[in-house]
Amino acid sequence: MPALDKGLDVLETLAASATPQSLSELARKMGQTPSTLFRLLSRLERRSYVIRDAVSGQFSLSLKLFELAHTHSPVEHLIRVSGSPMRELAESVRESVHLSVLSHGRLVVLLDVGSPLRVRFAHEVGGQFPPVLTNSGRLLLAYLLPEELEELLSRDPEYAQLAPADREALHEELKNIRRHRYAISASEERGGMKDVAVLAGNPAIGVTAALAIACLGGKDKADITRLVTALQECAAKITSALGVSYDRSPLL
Repeated sequence: MPALDKGLDVLETLAASATPQSLSELARKMGQTPSTLFRLLSRLERRSYVIRDAVSGQFSLSLKLFELAHTHSPVEHLIRVSGSPMRELAESVRESVHLSVLSHGRLVVLLDVGSPLRVRFAHEVGGQFPPVLTNSGRLLLAYLLPEELEELLSRDPEYAQLAPADREALHEELKNIRRHRYAISASEERGGMKDVAVLAGNPAIGVTAALAIACLGGKDKADITRLVTALQECAAKITSALGVSYDRSPLL
């Protein structure tokens, strides 16, 4: 196990470095002896995880980790790891839960888990919606990089129809979503419903999904806090199962 930890430390240190690293630079950053690191680097090089420059002798990551990460569809993986946590959440809060992502400028429902109650609200898996006009869509828009958001909105027909004042209000809402780290609004699909959504995944690596609950209106602040907290805990489980980090800073 110690050798495995050191090998992973090498990969993570190289990934965090903007430029190729010499043996001595890596040893200094990791607090290891050059001889120990040389053996690890030689093994990683033989397995094609690390590349050593023939002239400078400096080390950098190969594309092998990228290739491994893309062996399986990220969407299939997201659906696979989300099922169990979402079923636990639906059972706990007695509300229906759905998971959505942005795809080609639309909000697409990947998974829907119904409430255990006999009367429940459901989203059709595979259903597509305009992100500007949906609570989950606006949550995901809020976490796009500025240039990505500008590009998406420039091609969005619903955004094109908004008046200047409505566009300004939308951008202000996106700022508030990022600040509070959840989105809540009256349902655009059904009167008397309220949508609450939080982010699953990590925007820094482009893996994000909206985890949401559609519930009857009339919820007070304590109810909303309870739902947001439960969503946050479920999102953390999903994100952990995806193998990426999750920001646990306070929500409310």
